[in-house]
Amino acid sequence: MNERIDVIEKCIHASLDEYFDTLGGEAACGVYDMVILKVEKPLLIRVLAYCDGNQTKAAAVLGLNRNTLRKKMQLHGLI
Repeated sequence: MNERIDVIEKCIHASLDEYFDTLGGEAACGVYDMVILKVEKPLLIRVLAYCDGNQTKAAAVLGLNRNTLRKKMQLHGLI
């Protein structure tokens, strides 16, 4: 596995471990949506910065259609 990807994966594992540890016996629910929402916004911000705000380039970097990128940006209040 690519070392850079491994670092991201380890960070996610550590964050999830911390989240589950802080539940204090409460049942976890909606974890998938929570994680996706928490990861997606900073991902979009960083990729857009990497692409100097060019949405067409950012969509290509993300492997998304430009319209899908715009919908995700709207969801996260980025436009």
